[in-house]
Amino acid sequence: MATQHDTLIRYITMLQLIPRAPQFKATTTLRDLLADRGFHVDLRSIQRDLDKMSLHFPLLCNKNERPYRWSFDPSYKSNLPALDTATALTLVLAEEYLKSLLPQIAIDRLSPQFDGARKFLDGLHENGYASWSRQVRAIPNGKALLPAAILPHIWQGVSDALLERQTIAVQYLSRQQGEVRAFTLHPQGLVVRHSVSYLLATVNDYEDIRQFALHRIQELKPSPAAYRSHPDFSVEAYIAKGAFGYPLGQQHVELVAKIDKAMAWLLAETPISQQQHLSAADEQGWITLTATVPNDQQTQWWIMGFGARIQVLAPSSWREAIIEQAQKMMEQYGAAPSVLHQAPS
Repeated sequence: MATQHDTLIRYITMLQLIPRAPQFKATTTLRDLLADRGFHVDLRSIQRDLDKMSLHFPLLCNKNERPYRWSFDPSYKSNLPALDTATALTLVLAEEYLKSLLPQIAIDRLSPQFDGARKFLDGLHENGYASWSRQVRAIPNGKALLPAAILPHIWQGVSDALLERQTIAVQYLSRQQGEVRAFTLHPQGLVVRHSVSYLLATVNDYEDIRQFALHRIQELKPSPAAYRSHPDFSVEAYIAKGAFGYPLGQQHVELVAKIDKAMAWLLAETPISQQQHLSAADEQGWITLTATVPNDQQTQWWIMGFGARIQVLAPSSWREAIIEQAQKMMEQYGAAPSVLHQAPS
């Protein structure tokens, strides 16, 4: 499912693809160009998006021909996708949010749009926005680690190879073996997960999809090997199978747990899944949560982050795993520290 920042970046990309009149782009062409850039959207959605954006931007549409043809008014000189206050604030918030998600090289590619948004807001002194930078912030959910540093030419090379369907030869630092190894990769997808970006690719002559952290690619160059495509591969389906969630077993399980009122309030506003039910509070004030969730370690770690505010009743394997972890923590924290800090005499 597309997130808000995915939609924002798609809008920006679409606006950048539309030329000024008398040049034009047909909706079918825009669909294909967006697909080349990783945005798979049907014609009806593209037409609906363009109709919405034409209310705020000087977009011209020739509806006398099918498919419709789009262009900017020839007098439109700005390269900022939107110059209204709400959209400028959205761009500023998007930059704040994406800084904790995307590598710096990716943020740099959008810097003209972000800089333009800040300059636009800086120019609104007469409308009371002189202190806007002290009034807006985007806060990540949970502890956000700094994105792993990626060499600019590595990001560029991976992006080009993925979109142009080219084979690449890389020198890759293997975490398991602790050494640099040479691979021939056939890129199939790109995923940003927390603070790490991963290239999904087949390796050498193998057919299975593997993950390669971009910050561990030390060298990259085009390979003379013929590119092997996987036309049926879907990043969405790959993720849905638990590729990044450390799956524990069957795809989904029913979580039953006792939770306190504060956690229940949080889940009432931001549910853990589409299939979620919260009971009335019992005599002790506990609320029963029932939800269908992925059977993965990510969900278990999320649960354990609430500590004593949640008591898992089912599945039994999760309850036993949490008890085991709690017992290990008690053993570790029950013993005296092996190294004590002593103040200098």
